[in-house]
Amino acid sequence: MADDKWQTGITDIGPGKINVRGYKITDIMEKLTYAETVYLILKGELPSKAEAELMNAILVSSVDHGATPPSVLGARTVMSGGNSLNAALAGGVLVIGDTHGGAIEQSAKIMQEWAARGDDPATTASNLVDWLRETKKRMPGFGHRLHTVDPRTGKLFEIAERHGYSGKHIELCKAIEGQLAEKLGKKLPINVDGAIAAVISDMGFDWRLGKGFFIISRMPGLLAHAYEEMTRERPMRKLGPLPFEYDGPDERGMDK
Repeated sequence: MADDKWQTGITDIGPGKINVRGYKITDIMEKLTYAETVYLILKGELPSKAEAELMNAILVSSVDHGATPPSVLGARTVMSGGNSLNAALAGGVLVIGDTHGGAIEQSAKIMQEWAARGDDPATTASNLVDWLRETKKRMPGFGHRLHTVDPRTGKLFEIAERHGYSGKHIELCKAIEGQLAEKLGKKLPINVDGAIAAVISDMGFDWRLGKGFFIISRMPGLLAHAYEEMTRERPMRKLGPLPFEYDGPDERGMDK
């Protein structure tokens, strides 16, 4: 007879028992912060002091960025259409993709793959930027449509350095910024996505969790926007850029 059980190493539950990664949920409730708990459930072990502070900074850094990001407009639009709060939140999350919220994943993938080659950060960064130019690709996690200097980047790196946690990925990230300026002739500062990508890489997280970090961080912001839309605005209002110009075919008849 085939075994009908499948395995999970995350949470063990039973009557009166909830153990997350081997720790009682009641102990976690009392002794861990939310950021530390996120680290535990993703990594499987308790974070060090440095890892706890970095995880907290990551989750706070992207909690919201105003009313214009696509995910916020998505959540507000779904709510404005007369849907439930959970539908609005789901709508906001579904807007998150490669071009909005995906840079952490993409940047971490590149940095982890190139750092694994074993060269020093300066050499790796130089070769990487050359490859980007040859393949006509852009480096995700660098440059910002609004900030010439992203204030969140400096703070993340400051916390990492304070704890002696600046590893090969953070060093590579900083070297890439310098090489982009030197070889492309324009300054593309590390944005918060690039900084988070470097930090989670030095923390040993798989790059495939990148979008997840953004979603966990942004969810409270989406909730706040959806609730504000529900309680402050009229239903079915106009959202996003309003002026548009039709450029399709002129009116035409249909001969059948």
